[in-house]
Amino acid sequence: MRLFRSKEILGIAEEALEFALEASKETHPNEYMGFLRGEDARQLGLDRSGTVITDVLIIPGTKSDPTSATVDSNMIPNDMRAVGSIHSHPNGVLRPSDADLDTFGQGQVHIILGHPYRRSDWRAFDQEGKPTTLDVLDVDLPDPESFFDFDEADLDLDLDDLDQ
Repeated sequence: MRLFRSKEILGIAEEALEFALEASKETHPNEYMGFLRGEDARQLGLDRSGTVITDVLIIPGTKSDPTSATVDSNMIPNDMRAVGSIHSHPNGVLRPSDADLDTFGQGQVHIILGHPYRRSDWRAFDQEGKPTTLDVLDVDLPDPESFFDFDEADLDLDLDDLDQ
């Protein structure tokens, strides 16, 4: 196990970007908002150190309208894999607003998706709101269903071992 790993964000998994673009389309004309989570690139089979954005976390109770999205900060998990935020601009503008800049202090990268939410309709920004490059990576993500992939044998306990 490595004691130190690079905090550099290498890119976003293609599946995560496609999910966010589709969610933005479904939410339109209201803003869409989520938080970004990442995995160590080496865990995804890449031969570079750094982090790949793999997940878009939707916060329960998020309220949105055509000009803003509001998240209940009490619902945001304290997550070591958190790397930033993602939200849509239904007006198609691919630059952060003043309100966006006020929230960019948390996380390393922030993505804005613009209407009409095509593959080319997004930009990434750093904590200060400066444009940054973020590659779209074709990586195999773990199947989320595998978390629940267990059977009765996995649940059986040897009670004799517990008594010792």
